[in-house]
Formats: sequence, C-alpha cells, structure tokens
Amino acid sequence: MQLRTKFIFAIALVVGLSYGITFYRTAGFQRELVIEQATMQAKMLFQQIRLTRQWIADHNGLFLIKEPGVDANPFLPNNEIQDSHGNWLVKRNPAMVTRELSLYAAREGMGQFNVTSLNPVNPLNAPDNFERRTLQIFEQGAKEAIAIEQVAGSYRLRYMAPLPVDKSCLPCHGKQGYSIGDIRGGMNVTIPMDWAYTKISNNNRTLLQIAVVTIILVSLLIYLLFNRLATRRLKALATAMDNYPEQAFYRTTEHQDEIGILDQRFHHFCLRLEQSQRELDSTREQVFRNEKQAARGRLVAGIAHEINNPLGGMHNCLQILAKNPGNQELPQRYLPLLQQGVARIKKTVQQLLNIGRREPLDIRTGDIDSVIRECVDLCCVGHRNISIDYQLQIGARVTTGIEALRQVLINLAGNAVQAIGQQEGRLEVSSQLYDRHLQIRIRDNGPGIAVGHLDRIFEPFFTTKEVGEGTGLGLSISQALISQLGGELSATNNSAGGVSFSIAIPLANSYGEPQ
Repeated sequence: MQLRTKFIFAIALVVGLSYGITFYRTAGFQRELVIEQATMQAKMLFQQIRLTRQWIADHNGLFLIKEPGVDANPFLPNNEIQDSHGNWLVKRNPAMVTRELSLYAAREGMGQFNVTSLNPVNPLNAPDNFERRTLQIFEQGAKEAIAIEQVAGSYRLRYMAPLPVDKSCLPCHGKQGYSIGDIRGGMNVTIPMDWAYTKISNNNRTLLQIAVVTIILVSLLIYLLFNRLATRRLKALATAMDNYPEQAFYRTTEHQDEIGILDQRFHHFCLRLEQSQRELDSTREQVFRNEKQAARGRLVAGIAHEINNPLGGMHNCLQILAKNPGNQELPQRYLPLLQQGVARIKKTVQQLLNIGRREPLDIRTGDIDSVIRECVDLCCVGHRNISIDYQLQIGARVTTGIEALRQVLINLAGNAVQAIGQQEGRLEVSSQLYDRHLQIRIRDNGPGIAVGHLDRIFEPFFTTKEVGEGTGLGLSISQALISQLGGELSATNNSAGGVSFSIAIPLANSYGEPQ
C-alpha cells in the first residue's frame, strides 16, 4: 500500500472517529437537552396546576350550573346547592378540576396531568404502575420523579411530585386521618415526546450526512494536496535516485521543507559518493599495480635463473670463438646455439612485459588459450620439478577482460607453484566454453588449504605465508576482478590433495571466430 493511501486512510479514520465521538456526544446532548426542556415544561405546568388547585381549595371549590354533562360528584359532601334564583349548582373540587383540565389539554396535544393517591376516594384517581412506584418512594422522602416511557410506539415524559396536605385540604381529607404536612398523594404531568425524538432523529441524520460529506471532501483535499506537495516530488526524487549513477543527480526541488532537505542531503551524498568512488578507483588501481609488481617480483628469481642458463651457454660460446678466431668450424657450430639462446631470452622477457601492458578491465577480444598457456608457463619458469597438463578446449577468440584475466591467472598459477615448492608437482589447467560462460580451472597437487582457512582466503590481507612472501591481497584482488567481469572465483580442496581454483565468466556477446 502506498504511503499516500495509508496517509489518507489514517486521516479519514481520525476524522471519522472524531465525527463519531462528536456525533455520539451531540446526540446525547440533544436528548439530554430535550429531556431537560420537557422536564422544565412539566414542572411549570405542574406549578400552574398546583396553583390552580390551591386557588380552588382556598375558595372551597367551584360551583357550576347543573346541566347535561355536568353532574354532581357523589364522593363530595354538599355536592349540590341551589342559588337564590333557583338554579342548581354542582360542586367541583381541585381533583375534579384537574382531571377535566387534563382532558382539555390532551385534546390540544399539550399533555396530560392527574392527581392520584395510593388510597384514592374516587376510583377514577387510582394510580398506574409508574404512579404507584413513585408514590411509594415519596413516602420514603423523595421530592420528585422523572421517567421516559414508550407506549404504543410513542414516547412521553412523565413528571410527578408529591402534594402535601395543607389547611384547605382538611375539610375533605381530614376525616381520612391526614394532618397538615402529610403526603396525601401526588400529581403526575405527562408531556408527549414524539416531536422531540423526531427532531433528534432529523438532526442526527443531518449530522451524519455532514460528517460523510466532510470526510469525503477532507480526504479528497488531502489527496490532492499530498499528491501535489509530496507524491509527485517523492516520485521525481525516487526516479532520480533510480537513474543514479547512470545519470548525474540534479536537485529535483528547491523548497526548504522536509522533502527539499532530503533532496539536498541526497545530492550532497551523491557528491561525497562520487568523490569516494574516485578515491576508491585510484586506490584500487594503485593496489592492482602494486600487486602486479609483487607478482612480477616473485617471478624475477625464476626468470633470472631461466635467463642465466642460456646466457652462461652463450658466454661460453663467445669465449671459445674468441680463443679460436681462425677455426672456421666453430662459428658454424656455435652461432645457431647463440641464436637459440637469444630467442629463448627474448621470449621470456616478452612474457614478463605482457603482465602489465594494459589496464585490468580493458575489454577486448583475444585468444584465451594462448593467454592461459603464456601465464602458466611464465609462472613455472625455472621450476623443472613441475609438469603441466593443458586441457585447453576453447578454440575461439573470446571478448572479455583479457588483462584482468591475465593478472588473475598469474596470481593463481604463482600461488600453485609456491604451494608445490621443491617437491615433484603437477599442474592441471583446463578451459572450455559452456552455456555462454568461459570456464577455467587450475588444479595442483600441493598440500591444499586448511579447512578453517578456506572461507577466508579471499579476505584482504589474509595470508598463511611467511612475512615478506605475500601481501594477502592476491586472491582478494583476483576475486574483485572476476566479480567486476560478472563472474565467480571459487576454491575447493581436492580429495587426493591440492587445491582447485575455478573461474566462470559470463560472455554477453559472441565467442568470436574459431582459431
């Protein structure tokens, strides 16, 4: 998953969680606010009805003209009187007025209210379950009760507070054993809440829509900004990094933000890397040259011996010719020997000069079999105790790092000669082309390499030779040269003794023409 996608998902998740928490708390606040408002409304209505009841009680009730639908209350004493005009009047106490006002309020959708008691005089004032539970807790000292009920799919708030007995209540309830201050019952106010929950639902739906639209807009805006401010610039920087070092690195942005600082730091890194590469190349070339000189020096002793032999013979021939100037047979006998000696010395010197003629990684086409034979022969000059078995099967001119291969062969053959020493030895040298790879193997019958050293022989400066006999860089440089040609250099101990070094170099182009 791309960083841009992760970033957008993270922002969307944070915004979504923020809106979710806000939505949850807002919905809770709305419900609490609506319930609080409805409770205040119920309390205000309760106080209005209570004051109305108080006024009726203080005036000994209300008297209405008796007519159809306005009947006397059988539970009240003196429930009917006749005025001076002969009209019959029926009495209405606070409880009856409360009940009849509740019916008017219910028809207008304003709620309901009623007075009830655990021991009502009028069965119509009997409490329901909520009122009964509330009246019981009033007896324990509670001051009010609030509840939200759902009846037939409709919500309503019920508020109930106790009605203590005062002086105006005693004419009717004194006979029941109540005294001033006792809790005779309570008045319940019911407020419809469907409108409130509808508003809450609509508000929640609107908040949810706003949240979804906001998340989409914020994500889209972040996507565009991130794509413009980060993604494009990071892609340009990544492309420049991928193309380096084939293409020189140039700064992709001049901004001084985090990406600009990264671009600047990578630019400085490239400059330091190029400087280090130049220094490394210079040092490596110096090491290569030094190792060549070391290898050449190791060959000097054998070459000097090889040159001294024909020189001694040539010197003897010249002395004999000088002592016998008049003998015509001697020139015919010794001049061919002198020519053979000069040719032998010339060949040896030419082989020595070929060691450092070109740069190691100079890719060119050459006769690999001849190069192998030349290098091994040169290393074996002066070592009559070593026989060489050539199995060279390339038979074509090959394009590769000829000089690098020459230096590697000098190192490997020189090490084999040193390992064999003065004992009777044998070198087996083979070459072939297989699966578009140049394969060369040099096998000796020396003492081999200790098992504990076999994994370390290619480490720089690792050597088992005496001080002054080796630098410990030959095999390391040889492996580096073969690696630069894309190949591999490996070593294994032979089962019958000695070591086998194998070289495998891939050939990208054709093998060249046959010899």
